[in-house]
Amino acid sequence: MTLQAEFDQVAGDVKKMKTRPEDQELLDLYGLYKQATVGDINTDKPGVMDLKGKAKWDAWNSRKGMSKDDAMTAYITLGKEIINKYGM
Repeated sequence: MTLQAEFDQVAGDVKKMKTRPEDQELLDLYGLYKQATVGDINTDKPGVMDLKGKAKWDAWNSRKGMSKDDAMTAYITLGKEIINKYGM
C-alpha cells in the first residue's frame, strides 16, 4: 500500500469513529492533515475572537516546515492510535 493510499484510508477511518476524540487530539490530526494535503500554512491568523479558528490555525502553523510525507506518516500513526483508543 502506498503512503498516500494508507493516509487516505486512515483519514476515512478517523471520520467513522464511534466516540469523539479529545479536542487536542482533533487539533493534532487537523494540523497534520492540513500539512499533508496543503503544505505550509497559507492563510492569515484569525482574530482574537475566533477561538476555534485560532486553535486550528495554531495547530496547522505548528507543523510549518514539515514535509508532506512526514506529515502523512505522523497522521497515519496518530490516527491509528486514536482509532485504537476510541474504536470504530
